[in-house]
Amino acid sequence: MNNNTFQGARLLILDFGSQYTQLIARRVRELNVYCEIHPFNHLPEDIDSFAAVILSGSPYSVRSAEALHPDLSAIKGKKPLLAVCYGAQYLAHFGGGEVAPSNIREYGRTHLSYINPTNDPLFEGISQGSQVWMSHSDTIKQLPERGICLASTADVANAAYRIEGEDTYAIQFHPEVSHSVDGTKLLSNFLFKIAHITPNWTPDNFVEMTVANLKEQVGSEKVILGLSGGVDSTVAAVLLHKAIGNQLHCIFVNNGLLRKNEFANVLKQYEGMGLNVKGVDASERFLTALAGKTDPEEKRKTIGRVFIEVFDDEAHKITDAKWLGQGTIYPDVIESLSVKGPSATIKSHHNVGGLPDYMKLKVVEPLRMLFKDEVRRVGRTLGIDPELLGRHPFPGPGLAIRILGDITPEKVAVLQEVDAIFIDALKEEKLYDKVWQAGAILLPINSVGVMGDERTYEKVVALRAVESVDGMTADWVDLPYKFLQKVSNTIINKVKGVNRVVYDISSKPPATIEWE
Repeated sequence: MNNNTFQGARLLILDFGSQYTQLIARRVRELNVYCEIHPFNHLPEDIDSFAAVILSGSPYSVRSAEALHPDLSAIKGKKPLLAVCYGAQYLAHFGGGEVAPSNIREYGRTHLSYINPTNDPLFEGISQGSQVWMSHSDTIKQLPERGICLASTADVANAAYRIEGEDTYAIQFHPEVSHSVDGTKLLSNFLFKIAHITPNWTPDNFVEMTVANLKEQVGSEKVILGLSGGVDSTVAAVLLHKAIGNQLHCIFVNNGLLRKNEFANVLKQYEGMGLNVKGVDASERFLTALAGKTDPEEKRKTIGRVFIEVFDDEAHKITDAKWLGQGTIYPDVIESLSVKGPSATIKSHHNVGGLPDYMKLKVVEPLRMLFKDEVRRVGRTLGIDPELLGRHPFPGPGLAIRILGDITPEKVAVLQEVDAIFIDALKEEKLYDKVWQAGAILLPINSVGVMGDERTYEKVVALRAVESVDGMTADWVDLPYKFLQKVSNTIINKVKGVNRVVYDISSKPPATIEWE
């Protein structure tokens, strides 16, 4: 939605391309302060409405010809400003100080060996020796004009400083990462003791604001929304339903690649929530289109194309629909913005597969301001079933990208059985909520086995379970050996056609979460 700007105090984060920028925003939101990320070279037109500003880190060096130059004329000295890493070096380098290559590249955990004893509000409640996280190859040799050192580490003399006469602060370390033990405290000090922002960004406020805006935006017109069974589309649907009732028409498509019994179970769950939902079983249509296709990208495109066809067929049965509802969330929006690009235009992320222009529907996106964890918080406020809100992410193409090679109904049936055993076991052993995403992969190979006195030559399946925050990086979960042993035995004994189970212990990077 473009017209649901939060009316309370807002923080602006200028992005210089750091891998941690989204993490800064999430930490700020966790403190109940609304913030927006904008590229450093595309400041918002309503910049005066922001109460304070944070400058992010960057992979670039302020000393290089490719240094990123923000226009801070409406910010520095006029608004509370916190400059992180690259931001701190930028203020120093172009403010009369000196930035030079570090003799020792400081990366990882270190500790504050000195904190200025003047009781500056930025370090209130933070003690000398506090662990912080560094990630830089340049260092600030000399502070900018009117710069006052606030903190040091053993290797970085100017780990933090402020500009005298301004609410301008700069830190060389990253308070947003969990390895900076008092990082949240430092951000809290900046937001509440320096910028004096009132923390009023809450799920209740968001729901109230969004419902009012949806009523105004949509009016008496109809909205079509493609439900996936996932958290984002579900919360988007409930918000829209709360605003416009039965003007919302939801379509839940079974592509034949869902988990075992998922179509019937989720459809029943949706109907119990009072949503106006139509279930469409297009399994045969999808599986026929996928027959003989082995290339992962071709499989994805085929599924996307058929989905559009099915969705379009069903949409035409709803007369006078004017809007397409989508579960787009804030990371989708942020990733549409290019730090080095010529335009800050936000492109639409079509969660239903990229609907073509001929459908002539306007887009409404109730969640485009929220991070994933915030979507779940809003869902809890809306009273959505905790089991649904806690569901693991599931890929849009479904089991098609967990069956390596060609897709057949028989392979889908085998993988659904294997997956069900794995997921049910995780739930039974109270491990499901400790895992970010889990699933099984059917490999395109057979292996020799022995069952009873007979030799077998059957399929291999791989189990995958990862822990992550947002899917950008992920580590494999160290599931108990006894659990894996039990699951493996159950799969081999109960699923005909499988005689070997392996466990994927690859992290992302270098591997990806899904195999295709």
